[in-house]
Amino acid sequence: MRYFLKLAYLGTHFHGWQIQPNGYTVQEHLNKHLSLLLRKDINVIAAGRTDTGVHAKEMFAHFDWDEGIEDTSTLVQNLNKLLAPDVVINAMFVVKPNIHARFDAIQRSYEYRINRQRSPFNHNLAANIFYPLNLEAMQAASNLLIGKRDFSSFSKSRTQTKTNICDIRQAYWEDRGAEWVFHISADRFLRNMVRAIVGSLLEVGKGRMCLEDFQKMIEAQDRKKAGQSVPAQGLYLIRVVYPQDIFI
Repeated sequence: MRYFLKLAYLGTHFHGWQIQPNGYTVQEHLNKHLSLLLRKDINVIAAGRTDTGVHAKEMFAHFDWDEGIEDTSTLVQNLNKLLAPDVVINAMFVVKPNIHARFDAIQRSYEYRINRQRSPFNHNLAANIFYPLNLEAMQAASNLLIGKRDFSSFSKSRTQTKTNICDIRQAYWEDRGAEWVFHISADRFLRNMVRAIVGSLLEVGKGRMCLEDFQKMIEAQDRKKAGQSVPAQGLYLIRVVYPQDIFI
């Protein structure tokens, strides 16, 4: 049977989601403790591969287990007792056997948080940017992102992705006073895409790039034309959407 895990994690002390040789990852942490509980090697596959330092308020991952799990709530409780405080499983449920956490997701949403005032409490949970920015110009540039097109200008080079076409459905800034938050939703995202987009929007906010240049940068499909990527600590995966018919 195939099970979905709904989880959240603080990415500060992890080297991203995906298992890698040099660094402890969320996937490795989950595999280790889920395998211990079920007494069988388990490999969890996530909806996305967050980079080092990136957080997730809502992530889904699937795994296969031949034997039925009658009491998933008890298993979730026992698993949470083993996991680090940085990782929490919020739910577990059965899905159809062909449903894939990554490939069957139809929309993902991210937030990027920027501290606009110094604080000792959340300085490592958001980017710390205190210089003047034109939020109105940044919002106008965000509107230019909406639509389905090639976003190579915001992608790391030499990736294994077959296409860089994404459908961005929402992109806007929210002013919370001491914190500014960039919201973005799309059917899929390229590696490093959101951080590169925010870095480019900051160039607009600083007055170094006008709206016409921002549009040309998108159309250029050249990463060298875009702004520098912002720090990982401000990025949060906040929602993953699936079709309603995935459940059994």
